[in-house]
Amino acid sequence: MTHKITWIADALQVVRNNSGWMSWNLFLAVVPFALSICLFRGRRSRSYLWWTGLFLFATFLPKGALFVKYGIRFLRDNRINHFVWIVTSVFIALDIWLLRDRRSRSLLWWLGFFVFIAFLPNAPYVLTDVIHLVADIRQNYSIWMITLVVIPQYFLFTLIGFEAYVLSLISLGDYLKRQGWGKFILGTELILHGLSAVGIYLGRFLRFNSWDIVTELDSLAERAVDDLIGKRPIFVMAITFLVITALYWMMKQVSLGIIQRQQQAIAPKQNHSNPDTSTAGF
Repeated sequence: MTHKITWIADALQVVRNNSGWMSWNLFLAVVPFALSICLFRGRRSRSYLWWTGLFLFATFLPKGALFVKYGIRFLRDNRINHFVWIVTSVFIALDIWLLRDRRSRSLLWWLGFFVFIAFLPNAPYVLTDVIHLVADIRQNYSIWMITLVVIPQYFLFTLIGFEAYVLSLISLGDYLKRQGWGKFILGTELILHGLSAVGIYLGRFLRFNSWDIVTELDSLAERAVDDLIGKRPIFVMAITFLVITALYWMMKQVSLGIIQRQQQAIAPKQNHSNPDTSTAGF
């Protein structure tokens, strides 16, 4: 009995050791999924947005204080940008209340779309966190601890993160289809796979974050021009692109199958009220 209690305590400690960075990386991975619901699904998926918001809140909490501290320091050290933030806020307010044309997308929508593109690489980025798994396996853990705790923890972490990527692109594809642009879905997916490969390289090897587009744009542009044209970066990004594309295709088929079963299960209710005939069932 004592041995079992000790094993459980050790297992909980292993989970806690990785929970900090895993929760933060999952938060960043799910941000584009939440934005995809707002941008491409709207009110039809309000319940999913609530659940996604709760997940974001839970994963944000461990690093919340540090993030707020960083944000305050950024605003304090970049006072010259205050005018930009004020003007942007005013334009967004005007766009919402006065200038919005229902036949076109608002400035706020395009701002959200830009953030969606900027944060999208964070979802497939979780695939590269396998380097932490290798480090954990090299620790002095028993084979049972690695098999029953470490590997399942990483598997669940990677599955949630990459599935957020898959569902985000499925939602975008469904939006394009509703707009009559279905023929552009494959090309759009491939372009986003390519951008994600570039973003993963910038994050994993050059240690840039999505928000550096705003906070360190000059440094990001300079490093990107200097470092991304070499043979090694191009090779790494090409391999990353192929991996993302292959995994996305496989998980997309599984996800669409699950979505189709979900649609079939709720079809009687949809037919009774106002059916949604779109591809994505969320």
